[in-house]
Amino acid sequence: MAVNSTVVLTLILLALMFGAGVTSSVWGFTIGREALQGTTQPDVRPSNNAGSGKPGKTASKDQVSILKEKDILTTVKARVEGRDPEKTAQANTKTEKASSKPAAAKKPAAQNASAKFPLNSRDGGITLEVSAASQRNNSMLLDVSMKNEGSQAVRFLYSFLNVTDDRGRALSATAEDLPSELPPNGQVFYGTVSIPTALLENAKEVSLTLTDYPGQKLQLQISGIPVAK
Repeated sequence: MAVNSTVVLTLILLALMFGAGVTSSVWGFTIGREALQGTTQPDVRPSNNAGSGKPGKTASKDQVSILKEKDILTTVKARVEGRDPEKTAQANTKTEKASSKPAAAKKPAAQNASAKFPLNSRDGGITLEVSAASQRNNSMLLDVSMKNEGSQAVRFLYSFLNVTDDRGRALSATAEDLPSELPPNGQVFYGTVSIPTALLENAKEVSLTLTDYPGQKLQLQISGIPVAK
């Protein structure tokens, strides 16, 4: 039986193509395996992190810490001035801790200050008393009372009321509901003295001084009135 030459040639070509394909596949697999040596697949198993509520080791290593703007500015300023940023940061931390302690110690002082009331002054049978201090809106209000246990009526002009703080600064104040004339019957009259809080910046205490009108013979003075906070 004669073999057709065309069929033989076709078979030979098919064998060559199959061999070339197998050779290319093996060669590509070998090259890819060598290129991926040392590369490992990341551990993405859910059992490591899921449900534990705690980040894995990889997450803790790659976690990015956010710096505070204050720390960044402090570091830049220290570098510009030629100082060590670490020492500057440590000094600032010590300063903040030291400043926080006096602030905590001031709270009992404020409570003690409120315990000073009532404060009063007496001269010539006239008594001026401050029973409380409080803040309302933009004013500090002093609850005051006056009485006359003398033998004669006494007049007052409250524009002569002198108010100063512990730094010696004169403050503007307004007296309300206080009588212009105190009768000699011992009756107690109540009123308020209003001081704008804008004038009390950095002040801890205020003092009141009042005299009669027009004689100005009496000297009613109350010092150490704590500023209401």
